[in-house]
Amino acid sequence: MRFKAKLKMDSDKQANKAHILVIDDDKRICELVLRFLRDNNYVVLSAQNTGEAQKIMESFEFDALIVDVMMPGQTGLEFTQALREQGNEIPILLLTALGEVEDRISGFEVGADDYLPKPFEPKELVLRLESILRRTRKETKENHGYQIGKWYFDPRYDELNDTVREGSEVRLTSVEANLLRALAESAGQPVSRDDLAERCGLDAGERTIDVQVTRLRRKIELNTKMPKYLQTVRGKGYLLRAEQV
Repeated sequence: MRFKAKLKMDSDKQANKAHILVIDDDKRICELVLRFLRDNNYVVLSAQNTGEAQKIMESFEFDALIVDVMMPGQTGLEFTQALREQGNEIPILLLTALGEVEDRISGFEVGADDYLPKPFEPKELVLRLESILRRTRKETKENHGYQIGKWYFDPRYDELNDTVREGSEVRLTSVEANLLRALAESAGQPVSRDDLAERCGLDAGERTIDVQVTRLRRKIELNTKMPKYLQTVRGKGYLLRAEQV
């Protein structure tokens, strides 16, 4: 999935590679990430701060961003939140020296797709990035969608469409789409937080699932305090009221 149409590549082979922007003020870490990603067949550019990154993003399109959290000026969390508030759902992998669960939850709260604490193994970075890209490139083989009230969820494209207001679409992050897919596949039955975390590829525990459910409810519920479709089942987890169509 591309989010702009300005990047011009020299060949079709180059254009088919995933394009990544790395944003990190630590030159040593940045060079390490760039070298390793290029060795793994990615097209990579870098920026030392979010201001520089925004200028680059005006001229080039990317499949994903790798963003350091602790940067001078605008932090990675603030940058991620600003993009999401603008409606930009480009996949974002956050890097940080902060590895506590609360810090990871903060990253997911602002809309990040994944979170990797420093120091990290470059191979793990690539594996996490590949996982994000697989989800956002919509490779699911599901042939049917789900009706959730007035919303139609198509797991082939990770999209929520308003069936009342034709053409009105709500964009989902890859984590939100995975969560909704996992709930839809078990529609009408409660799914535990642990099961949801496993099926969504999350390792930050139950609190992370609660955060993502809250974000998802804001997109599908008229009243998030009295949810009609995505309900909590005490002692069992969450249940989605949806019909396969």
